[in-house]
Amino acid sequence: MPQILQELFSGVMFLFTGEGLKTLAMFVIAGALIYLAIKKEYEPALLLPIGFGCILANLPPVLETGVPSALGDGGFLTVLFNAGIANELFPILIFIAVGAMIDFSPLLKDPSMIFFGAAAQFGIFATFLLSLALIPVLLPGTQGDENLILKLASAIGIIGAADGPTTLYVANHFNLKNYMAPISVAAYSYMSLVPVIQPPVIKALTTREERMIRMDYHEERCSKTVLILFPIIVTVAAGILVPMSAPLVGSLMFGNLIRECGVLERLSKTAQNELANLVTILLGLTIGSTMVAENFLRVDTLLVMALGLAAFIFDTAGGVLFAKFLNLFRKNKVNPMIGAAGISAFPMSSRVVAKMALKEDPSNFILMQATSANVAGQLGSIVAGGMVITLVTLLLG
Repeated sequence: MPQILQELFSGVMFLFTGEGLKTLAMFVIAGALIYLAIKKEYEPALLLPIGFGCILANLPPVLETGVPSALGDGGFLTVLFNAGIANELFPILIFIAVGAMIDFSPLLKDPSMIFFGAAAQFGIFATFLLSLALIPVLLPGTQGDENLILKLASAIGIIGAADGPTTLYVANHFNLKNYMAPISVAAYSYMSLVPVIQPPVIKALTTREERMIRMDYHEERCSKTVLILFPIIVTVAAGILVPMSAPLVGSLMFGNLIRECGVLERLSKTAQNELANLVTILLGLTIGSTMVAENFLRVDTLLVMALGLAAFIFDTAGGVLFAKFLNLFRKNKVNPMIGAAGISAFPMSSRVVAKMALKEDPSNFILMQATSANVAGQLGSIVAGGMVITLVTLLLG
């Protein structure tokens, strides 16, 4: 009987141990994510599964295995991680879904927007260099391990693009399992908090007059031939110029080709809805499962989160400042807020920028231009991720 009681109440007893207090702290963090998802509606499709996955991963361990029943060799969260993150399947499927949602017509009608997508990747490389300097100082355990420092700096830098799948792709490529929790949580949390993070940065770098600049747009789609050729050409070009970006660019462009070909409407709708929803649920739960207390409640977690936030701010600022720089030479001025939409958080960032413009002037509609820059940023972050992998691989070699 005492043995039975011990097994029955082992979970309750665990909460009163030192490890149990860490578990309670993780429950608080999970509750905060769920609160933001439900109460504030900050990308609930992402934050709610992440929060709930965190709860499952931090439940008291089973006596026989010493880990929560959802984890371990046979736990369903471990199965999902091995099947979707460790082999990079979930990021690929997400990009197929995103590609099926994207209309590249606005970008093709005004190709100059591609420069905003490129400029907004400034934070990736700035934070990469900053991380190289700070990681050895703030994380003494990494001193002397130049390989780890380079790999960790590359994954942290990608967080700035607000591109969760690419961040996971880079982190997994460099086998950063011990840092997967803070990296993935930072990437998806900041992507969800675009409406909170970007407006203060934009307002700090622009005047009200700049935010009220109007931009002409003529709503006209490109020809079907152009829209079909575009994803094919981009895939080939990216595969030749930045081979490491081919899996992500290829999946994004394949999803877009399904959308634009005109003969796969059912598959296009499935990719945009059922596939996107299903993979988002599984991805969120899996990310949450990495937030085990012993791996998350560490000093390096705070460093990763802080540097990831810095990267996000740098990316936003880089896009805005680039737009302001262009306005020095352009007759038809660009609304500098468009530059902030050059990050990869599609379509959150473009919506935020459009709402800010409407707040300053209810008759100023810049959604299409913001969407063009946002789409360009989606491509830019993938190519930047491939470039970072290639660069770091060369340095490691």
